[in-house]
Amino acid sequence: MNLAYISHHDCQGHQMGAHHVEVPERLHAINDRMIASGIEMLVTHYDAPMATREHLLRVHDADYVDSIFKAAPAAADVLTWVDGDTAMCSGTLNAALRAAGAATLAVDLVMHDKHHAAFCAVRPPGHHAERHAAMGFCFFNNVAVGAWHAMDSYGLERVAIIDFDVHHGNGTEDIVTGDERILFGSSFQHPFYPGSGANSKAPNVMNIPLPARTDGAAFRAAVERNWLPRLEAFKPQLIMISAGFDGHLEDDMANFNLREADYGWITKQLHDLAARHANARIVSCLEGGYALSALGRSVSTHIDELIGRG
Repeated sequence: MNLAYISHHDCQGHQMGAHHVEVPERLHAINDRMIASGIEMLVTHYDAPMATREHLLRVHDADYVDSIFKAAPAAADVLTWVDGDTAMCSGTLNAALRAAGAATLAVDLVMHDKHHAAFCAVRPPGHHAERHAAMGFCFFNNVAVGAWHAMDSYGLERVAIIDFDVHHGNGTEDIVTGDERILFGSSFQHPFYPGSGANSKAPNVMNIPLPARTDGAAFRAAVERNWLPRLEAFKPQLIMISAGFDGHLEDDMANFNLREADYGWITKQLHDLAARHANARIVSCLEGGYALSALGRSVSTHIDELIGRG
């Protein structure tokens, strides 16, 4: 089944310095692998629109949104640091707006049944962006923007957000905590950046902190124990994914030992859940993943399962 693949050339214009790991080449690696694997022929490409101020204000404070717009430099040779590892260049604001806008377009496409699933190949990522703070390479919380668009524009009452990045999705948790329309789950290495998530108590949050060197068998067991029963009972009308691939054993940003097959497995579990409860509707947004070859292979496997070909 054909999948919507949403990106934009503006996402290449965001750069945070010569030695930063979150680079435009990440999207190149994904595109190259899709062509090599033949998946390129099984997707329909869309240009991401820019998120509107209304979209952003559903999940971020107005003062925070204003501060990001004001911080954006105009000069091509200027970097403005908004966090210790998060900087803006002259192309960052447009890239961040496209990344958040991709999630809204993805929701529109699946809710109108033009595609059963969508993958947003965008940067900067979003899951560390809190309601009123940028951090961890993130400015706007893309997956949260998409979830609120689904609820406010289409009246959905049950949206699941699953985050399998190796870092806790602290920003998403900050935004969704206490909203019973959202069931949020984040799996992550602990203790590790950003140091949160292990003691979360909100009833709509189901975190899985895992130790360093977690492998595929331990990851799968934790998902089967902690996520799948809750998701089955929740019966989501839409599943959204914060798809981070920095838990791959080749990625030295962390210390997990996951492989492409593990990302394929979790994607299939979510695809099957969506088929049972959400008319197969899934929206996936790229988060982390910094070892370029591993990223390309992992995303290719992820998309294979979203299509239903894996």
